[in-house]
Amino acid sequence: MLDVLRRANSYFVAKWPDPAKPIDSSHPSHIWTRSVYYEGLLGLYAVDPRPSDLSYAVAWGKSHDWGLNGGSATRSADNQCAGQSYLDLYAIQPDAARIKEITADIDLVVAGSAVDDWTWVDAIQMAMPVFAKLGALSGQTAYYDKMYAMYSSTKNSQGTTGFYSKTDHLWWRDANYDPPYAEPNGKNCYWSRGNGWVFAALTRVLDTIPENEAHRAEYLADFRAMAEGLRAVQRSDGFWNVSLHDPTHFPGKEMTGTALI
Repeated sequence: MLDVLRRANSYFVAKWPDPAKPIDSSHPSHIWTRSVYYEGLLGLYAVDPRPSDLSYAVAWGKSHDWGLNGGSATRSADNQCAGQSYLDLYAIQPDAARIKEITADIDLVVAGSAVDDWTWVDAIQMAMPVFAKLGALSGQTAYYDKMYAMYSSTKNSQGTTGFYSKTDHLWWRDANYDPPYAEPNGKNCYWSRGNGWVFAALTRVLDTIPENEAHRAEYLADFRAMAEGLRAVQRSDGFWNVSLHDPTHFPGKEMTGTALI
């Protein structure tokens, strides 16, 4: 397994030797797309600590001055995602500069009254672990409380009745895809990668928050229920389909949701 991970990572680094290089003309290298890669890289480093991987991650953070796309007042989870790796790199080598901007940004969110920022389920993975990591680092339960309020809003309130199906134990991607929207076969639309995002977020949060955190039991219950919902629709070859309840819509095995799950 480590050989496969190393080869995949070596391919990526060879393709992007300069971690600061923008993905394209409109996407800098510290938005969610690249930030998720660094989550994986630091996960790999945790079990296979190679100095070159750590240096590559640090060079990425330094190239952006440990800042966020949109600055310290952004409310976009896509921008906040970089903070996960900044916090992980801080844990490896404490340097206040690494977490200054992500802390200031999340503190603004915590101080405000709004809890409905996560209007699409991808956002749960992009931002939720940041709150968990800041709570664990600081010991301040305000981060956990705000994290739960935002999670609960997405789960129970947004869209028609929230984005989480209490019967199928899967998530609609956003308000465009919850009922009455249906797939061509008439069933609910559950996106493989969207559910992978939530499943990964719950894993990262459960790995971070303390055992006595007030809402841990609910996160764990949702994780276990999702596991059953996902197992029920897994393909015989081990993959999942793009549309979890309609295998004929964009048919064939899907990689990104499968990898996240």
